[in-house]
Amino acid sequence: MGSVRVEDVSKEYLLGRTLVPALRGVTLSVEPGEFMAVAGPSGSGKSTLLNLMGCLDHPTSGRVLIDGQDVAALGDDARSDLRAHKIGFIFQTFNLIPVLSALENVEFPLLMRRGRDHPRQRALGALDQVGLREFARHRPDELSGGQRQRVATARALVTNPAIVLADEPTANLDSTTGDAIVSLMLEINRRQGTTFIFSTHDPRVMAHAHRIVRLADGKVLDGA
Repeated sequence: MGSVRVEDVSKEYLLGRTLVPALRGVTLSVEPGEFMAVAGPSGSGKSTLLNLMGCLDHPTSGRVLIDGQDVAALGDDARSDLRAHKIGFIFQTFNLIPVLSALENVEFPLLMRRGRDHPRQRALGALDQVGLREFARHRPDELSGGQRQRVATARALVTNPAIVLADEPTANLDSTTGDAIVSLMLEINRRQGTTFIFSTHDPRVMAHAHRIVRLADGKVLDGA
């Protein structure tokens, strides 16, 4: 599968004594196998929307459905299980575990999934996909920003998730590495039908998107 539905979702954050709206009544459907870009200026709500789709946060109001399942109806364990089995997330700030090697960081989500055979070999294969096998034993502080982003990409892809959510995945990459990462994701999208949802300013990503959804001030302008 790999469908996502956001229904009249709003999200507010408390900043001191002020409620700050990040999303305002967003409704959006993503079909299985889409390669979709979410575009908009800084502060438009792109990252917030991806966090809600990835079950990393809860909406203030409205519903988020993954393959027709209302995420709010799930308990904590079921929601964690959903993330582990269906969703891969590529964070703009990498979120790698500093004391683990690149290989161990990629292997980590596999160890959270019971019944998964040969996690070390699968993790090495994922590092191969992003061209970093020779850096498998390096810790994050021994890698460049671009290399850390590639490790984060391998970690998101290693579980073969139905949905990959990527927050500015090429922002810290040079043009050659960025093109290679986009090409890899496109190949996985075409071969496996994986749903990809990006927040991005990168025209290379937007040029390949099946659809571009534009946000401004927490609202969808077009593309929904």
